[in-house]
Amino acid sequence: MLKALAISCIQRLKTILQSKYFYFFLSIFLVFYVLILTVFTKYSSKYVAPSFIEGVVVEVKESDNYGVLILKTPEKVICKYYSQDIDILSLLGKKVKVWGSIIEVYNNTIPNTFNYQKYLYNNHIYISYKINKITILKNENIFYKIKQNFQNRIDKISHNDLKIKNYLNLFLLGNKDYLEDNLYNIYKNNGIWHLFALSGLHFSIIIFLLEKFLKFFPIKNIIIFPFLIFYLFLVNFKISLMRVIVYYILKNILTSLNINLGSFKIYLLSLSFLILFNPFIIYDIGFLYSYLITGFLILSNNKIKGNYLKKLLIISLISLLASLPLTINLNYEINILSFLFNIFFVPFISFLVFPLVLISFLIPLFIPLLKISILILENLNIYLIKIGFNLIIPKIPLILIIFYYLFLFLFIKFSKSKYFIILILIITFNIILPKLDNNYYVYYLDVGQGDSALLISPHKKEVIMIDTGGNPRSSYHNSQNTILFLKSLGITKIDLLILSHGDADHAYETLYLLDNYLIKNIVLNTNGDNELEKEIRKKGHVVNNYNSHNFSYLNILDYKGPSENESSILSYFQIYDYSFLFMGDASSKVERKFIQDYDLPVQFLKIAHHGSKTSSDITFLKKLNPKLAIISSGRNNIYNHPSKEVLNNLENLKIKYLNTQTSGTIELKLRKNNYILKTYEP
Repeated sequence: MLKALAISCIQRLKTILQSKYFYFFLSIFLVFYVLILTVFTKYSSKYVAPSFIEGVVVEVKESDNYGVLILKTPEKVICKYYSQDIDILSLLGKKVKVWGSIIEVYNNTIPNTFNYQKYLYNNHIYISYKINKITILKNENIFYKIKQNFQNRIDKISHNDLKIKNYLNLFLLGNKDYLEDNLYNIYKNNGIWHLFALSGLHFSIIIFLLEKFLKFFPIKNIIIFPFLIFYLFLVNFKISLMRVIVYYILKNILTSLNINLGSFKIYLLSLSFLILFNPFIIYDIGFLYSYLITGFLILSNNKIKGNYLKKLLIISLISLLASLPLTINLNYEINILSFLFNIFFVPFISFLVFPLVLISFLIPLFIPLLKISILILENLNIYLIKIGFNLIIPKIPLILIIFYYLFLFLFIKFSKSKYFIILILIITFNIILPKLDNNYYVYYLDVGQGDSALLISPHKKEVIMIDTGGNPRSSYHNSQNTILFLKSLGITKIDLLILSHGDADHAYETLYLLDNYLIKNIVLNTNGDNELEKEIRKKGHVVNNYNSHNFSYLNILDYKGPSENESSILSYFQIYDYSFLFMGDASSKVERKFIQDYDLPVQFLKIAHHGSKTSSDITFLKKLNPKLAIISSGRNNIYNHPSKEVLNNLENLKIKYLNTQTSGTIELKLRKNNYILKTYEP
């Protein structure tokens, strides 16, 4: 009786799963499910201002000067610990009590750049916590002990060889945090970074080995399934692996039940399972990459024919086309030759580097061979980055993305060249689109405690940058975001960089910009070169003056004061009927001299020296009486900029002002008859 009932249930399940209507209604349900749980429902932390938090450490990372812990409490909490009095890695799996305070996490204040606050929210993390003290309450359980031993094994067999340790962590645990930034950027720019992510390409080797080893074991899935799930635990449930493992388990279960579904239907079921399990997964870039590429490869399965090389070429091309909009909206740049590079690196990494990683983990005697393969990999990529053809492509609007994938589906399905031509036309139109914008833009960039501004002419013909910001004490370069923002607008170069003076908070990022972006001309002040300016002069093309038909007046005030601040370049621009003045770090003495020497209208005033009381003289402000004053200062800065005196002066004179501390990047969109003000608040 029970057997007959089971057979009947399996038959009904088979009928449902083979019906195309099931997937149609499932898709509609999932759309509403995601919208309700991720858009219309808002989530926030249960913690208000906790003096301590208790939880289990489920993930640890080391950074340059602090450690990062993820605590599992009633909710996940990300914590930073700046002390060196404890080995952060040893805390994995332990229950701890931490004392400290909440750290505010901000939105991205420069448009089209990474939004850390949103990233944490989509990963169900609603607060960040700064730890002052840690107490261990309970040691780790057996699973975390194994995980810790796995990491210890990597550390031990690498014999303090940082390079080997980095690649073992990368390929075995999917941890890219140890990889050097310059190598990461090289792999990314060559378009092969996806080969380093734990994915089906690598994991199929592990599954193949497991199946061969357990070939004669009657119920091998009893061993394979738990092993795969535990490995997911080891790698912190990496999305790309979840796709592979869920697909593999579903396929095997359905086969055992004699339910034969095609690859695409199993793919849809695995996709649905993961979305039902975590609807926020659709915002994960790894999830999108993995499922888009896999989906289009499955749809193209009958077209992937020929010898190995031809198959590899087709797979590389389809993978490139499937991931193109994601890559563009992530990096705003693609390497045209990346699909050709993949023809070599797919087999090289999949059949040489990754197997050597597995073998070396088990038998360390093979580490010298692994080291040789890594040297070949790195040096070849360093060479290829020099011959690669990188194309900057601006951010693609959602409507164009929808049309792109519609025509990509038609191209895959019908193999007609007209659909491929339409794909090229969509990308070409997207490249041209920003050039059609006839508005002038002025951006006061939020670069923390520093200064940086951009002036972008109609049709993106000319880009002028005033100062770059910078902090020599930080390993992070804020100009990474500046470059990303410029690329997102389709801008390929800076025509002129005006450095008001040589202080680091105004000019330090110039060195990074010169290494990573095209700057055609640089103007320095006239007070002689400090060490930073000497380096800039060596690397960049420094000019004495620069003329532009877009400006009726460009003033470089030749005031040679005793300091960099007093010798700041004062830049004045007339755009349509609007006038702009940028003051650098000029003192009140320079301000008074300016109004004595010049009688110019100023509607938008960039306040000098981040709002320091040494500037913004009351007489100067009263004389100019700008429509809007802009202060560029960092949140929680040690100088307490802007000063109360400057704010009082502005308020007493009823001058409206904005501060990048609270407003983030400030955008002015200028038209001949009006302007639109927009802020990107933290």
